[in-house]
Amino acid sequence: MNIQSITEQIDYVLSKWNTLKSQSRYEDCSDLPGDQVMEVISLIDSTINRLTPPGSIHRENAKSIATRYGVDNSYIMKSFAGILKAIRSEYESGYIQTIQELIHADVFSDFIDMADYLISEGYKDPAAVMIGSVLEEHLRKLCDRNHILTMDNGKPKKADRFNSELASNNAYSKLDQKNITSWLDLRNKAAHGKYSEYTKEQVLLYSQSVRDFITRNPA
Repeated sequence: MNIQSITEQIDYVLSKWNTLKSQSRYEDCSDLPGDQVMEVISLIDSTINRLTPPGSIHRENAKSIATRYGVDNSYIMKSFAGILKAIRSEYESGYIQTIQELIHADVFSDFIDMADYLISEGYKDPAAVMIGSVLEEHLRKLCDRNHILTMDNGKPKKADRFNSELASNNAYSKLDQKNITSWLDLRNKAAHGKYSEYTKEQVLLYSQSVRDFITRNPA
């Protein structure tokens, strides 16, 4: 779901609210049938929850207002609409990641957590391979985001080529590119059984560095 799709959804919901307001003598629409009011309140509430991550201040504000005044109270509709407008503004300004990016980041974080556990238990080699897989998939997602082809003559490109083309397109810095080259080298050593060529401490640093890179460069 991209930013345009999100703002269009929000605009649709706000248009429903504006239409309802135009039929009322009062701003809170308290003179209109309860089922019409409840429909719009529910629509705004579900949109707030669908387009914000768990723990978001916007979700918490909406929940607090509904708890204080009652979810079926027409008085809350104006406040709910204000929250939705704020969400729209933050998406347009880039202050909120898209839900797809958030899910992507959460899933990858889970895999890196698993790798960290393997490292702590002394299994540095499978951990290194797992982190490398996370890194490669993230690079592929970054290519998609930056409109870089991930296939060449029907075959998937290699991770080092993703890295080169992303850096050339200024998706991230040359320093990041150099770091990724070294991370991919460590992954390749683990994948090809060259276990003595790197240490547990290097894999732990590798894990922390990849986590930081993904956080700084969401896809």
